[in-house]
Amino acid sequence: MEAAASPAPSRLSRLAQGLRATLRLGLDTALPRLCPACRDLVTDQGVCPACWSKLAFIAAPYCPRLGIPFAYDPGPGILSMQAIADPPAYQRARAAVRYDDVAAKLVHAFKYGDRLDLGPLLGRWMVRAGKELFEGADALVPVPLHWRRLWARRFNQSATLAQAISRATAIPVTHTALRRVKATVQQVGLSRAERATNVQGAFRVDPAGKTEVAGRRLIVIDDVLTSGATSDACARALLRAGAAQVDVLVFARVVDAAKAPI
Repeated sequence: MEAAASPAPSRLSRLAQGLRATLRLGLDTALPRLCPACRDLVTDQGVCPACWSKLAFIAAPYCPRLGIPFAYDPGPGILSMQAIADPPAYQRARAAVRYDDVAAKLVHAFKYGDRLDLGPLLGRWMVRAGKELFEGADALVPVPLHWRRLWARRFNQSATLAQAISRATAIPVTHTALRRVKATVQQVGLSRAERATNVQGAFRVDPAGKTEVAGRRLIVIDDVLTSGATSDACARALLRAGAAQVDVLVFARVVDAAKAPI
């Protein structure tokens, strides 16, 4: 017996589909999509082929603790000199790309250029980079902004990235466990020591938030990792509140080419 043929689309349905296609065409013509890095025309919501080719995605081999890419594979379990000399409070850090010219332009457009549409794109790249962190993770913790900066910027870029990652992984986001209680100055232009001093005591887990932290494996989410001072300060606050383990996942990390990776 033959299966019944599915009903043909109604005239109204076909009309609606045609209107949606016409609207999309009109929007693409009136407001063409531009590459967020170079402003060249693109056919989708990503970056143009030229900028894509310049993005330096981080892949193995890398330091299992800091996620810094190695120039060659030193073998399983070998840590970078940075991880040995100055181990962070967090267990592992992973980043999608190196913080270079194109990555910097994407971050700047996302944070300061009202390109909130970049959140899902950057989040998808972070999901690929952080796969090994997700198993057993209980929650994603976006790096919080001080209320004054949140009021000025109108959104927290780390929280937007965390929401995109949560949709892809089903790991919940906790927005209230960690608070920024100190209005720090911008980290840009500060030395490594100055960055650490700047964020010292900046983050806190309130007593009411300890139930979201104690005994849990958490992933701190941020856009860029430079010296690691901010991520480390967040991890210390979470661990003091009883977190079982803290990892870090960012879109881009600074890689000092002048220093030997191992």
